[in-house]
Amino acid sequence: MRSPLRRWMVCLAVLSCTCLAANEVTNQDLLEDARIGADWLNYHGGYAGHRHSLLDQVNRSNVEGLRLDWAFQERISEKFEVTPLVHEGIMYITVPPGDVYALDAETGARLWRYSRRMPEKLIACCGLVNRGLALLGDRLFMATLDAYTIALDRKTGRLLWQTELIDYSLGYSGTHAPLVVKDMVMVGTAGGEYGIRGFIDAFDVETGERRWRFYTVPGPGEFGHDTWAGESWRTGGASIWITPSYDPELNLVYWGVGNPGPDWNGDVRLGDNLFSDSVVALDADTGKRKWHFQFTPHDVHDWDATQVMVLLDKQYRGEMRKLLVTANRNGFIYMLDRETGEFLKATQFVKQTWAVGISEGGRPIRRPGMEPSAEGIEVFPAVAGGTNWMSPAYNPDTGLLYVSCREGSSMYYKGETEYRPGTRYWGSMFVNEPTVHNWYGAVRAFDPVTAERVWEHRLFQPAWAGLLSTAGGIIFAGSTDGFFKALDATSGKERWRINLGAAILASPMTYESEGRQMVAVASGGGVFVFALPRQAAQ
Repeated sequence: MRSPLRRWMVCLAVLSCTCLAANEVTNQDLLEDARIGADWLNYHGGYAGHRHSLLDQVNRSNVEGLRLDWAFQERISEKFEVTPLVHEGIMYITVPPGDVYALDAETGARLWRYSRRMPEKLIACCGLVNRGLALLGDRLFMATLDAYTIALDRKTGRLLWQTELIDYSLGYSGTHAPLVVKDMVMVGTAGGEYGIRGFIDAFDVETGERRWRFYTVPGPGEFGHDTWAGESWRTGGASIWITPSYDPELNLVYWGVGNPGPDWNGDVRLGDNLFSDSVVALDADTGKRKWHFQFTPHDVHDWDATQVMVLLDKQYRGEMRKLLVTANRNGFIYMLDRETGEFLKATQFVKQTWAVGISEGGRPIRRPGMEPSAEGIEVFPAVAGGTNWMSPAYNPDTGLLYVSCREGSSMYYKGETEYRPGTRYWGSMFVNEPTVHNWYGAVRAFDPVTAERVWEHRLFQPAWAGLLSTAGGIIFAGSTDGFFKALDATSGKERWRINLGAAILASPMTYESEGRQMVAVASGGGVFVFALPRQAAQ
C-alpha cells in the first residue's frame, strides 16, 4: 500500500516554505540533471539534449510487466505536448492554454493549480500548445501564449512576476519550455507564420528584468541584415518554439530557429534570410552570437530548424571533437563542431528530392524545379519534414542516436501574400500526399558519427511524438494513433505496447518514486504514468 505518512509529508512540504527551502533546485542540480535519475529537472532531461535516463529498473527483461499506475486527466480541446518536470516527489505540468499543475508524483493527486486568464483571441498557427516549464530554486518559469514570461512559486503556484515579451496581438506567442542557465531564464518567441520578427530574451530569475535580447532576424547594422531584400526583414519570421541545448564548459546556448516568412513565397524576401532555418550559438551571459550555421538558406518549404541540438563528445576522423548532431526537417542529419560552428558532414536520413546533395561547406545543392509554384510541385520530405520538433534521444551505452522519422511528400504551392498584423502570412499553402507507398513513420537508430542507419522500427502512423532512452536498454516512443511502445535500444524490437486511445504528441520522461521507476507521457487530455507492480520492482 502507498504510505499515508509519505502523502502527508508531500503535502506538508508543498505548504511549508521552511521545509522546501533546503530542497530548492540549484544550478548544480541542473548541471547534473542527466546524471541523477530520480528527478527530471529540464525539458530534455539535461542540458545536452540526450533525453536519456540512468534509471534501469525497467529494462529489456521486465518491461512487458509495465502497468498503468495513475493518470491525470483534464478536458483539453488543444494538443497536449507537455513534458513534465519532477523534483522530490512533485510533478509539474502545463495544461493549455495557460494552466500549471503541481501533482503528487506517486499518486497523481493535485496539490495546486495556477490558471492564467488569457485574452479572448489568442493567435497561434498550430494549436494553443505549451510544452512545459523550467525550474530553479523555489520557482517555476513558463512562456505564455499571450507572449509573457512568468515566474511562479513552486510551493503554492502564486504568481511572482510576469514580463511581457511583446504585444501578442501582432502574432507573437510563447510555446516552448524555457531554459534556465545560471541566474537567467531564456525564452524565444513563436509566431513565424504571422510575419513576426523573431527574438530570444533572457530574464533575471529573481526580478524578471530583461538581461539581453537577440534578434533572429537581424536589423540594420547587424550581421546578416544584408541577407534580407528590402524591408522584408521586418516580417521575416524565424521564430523559436523548442527548448535549446546548452554547453556549460563553452557557456554557449544552441537555439534552433524556425522558417522565414512568408513560408512558401520567397520572391518577397530574396537572399539567404539569416538566421531562419539555422542553429545560432549564443554566449549565455551576453546573448552575443558566437557562430551560426544555416541548414536551409532561403527556405521555401517551411522546414524550420527547431529540431533539438544533441551535444556529443566523440572521435571524428581520429580526433576527439565537441560535436553538435541534429536530424533536420529538410531530410539530412548534420554534424557540426559545436565550439566553432564548423560544418563536418551531412547525410540524408529520409527520402528527399529537393537537393542533389550538400556541398563541402554545408550549403545544399538544390535540384532545379523543386520550388513551390502556382500549379504545385510534389517534393519529399513533406511540409512536416523528415522529422520535426519531437525529441530525439541518445544512449551512451549503445552509442546510438534515435530519431522519430517521417517519410512522405507534399504538394507545395506558391501564391501572393500581403502582410497584415496578426494574420497569417504564408504565401499560399501545401497539400500532403499520404499515399500508401510514400507515407509512414518510423523510429530509426543511427550511428551519430557516420549517420549510418542501424535499425528501423516502423510505426502504424507517422510520428509526432518524441523519444526517451533509458539505461535499461529501452527506447520509449509514441505515435499519433495512440500507441505507446517500448523498443529494444540495440535491435529496435518491440518489447511492450499499449494504446492510450488518443494521439501522443509529446515527448515522454521518467523518474523515480518510492523506489520505483515511473514512465510518463501525455496523450489526448491526460498524463499517463506507468510502473512495474511493486513486487516486480523490488
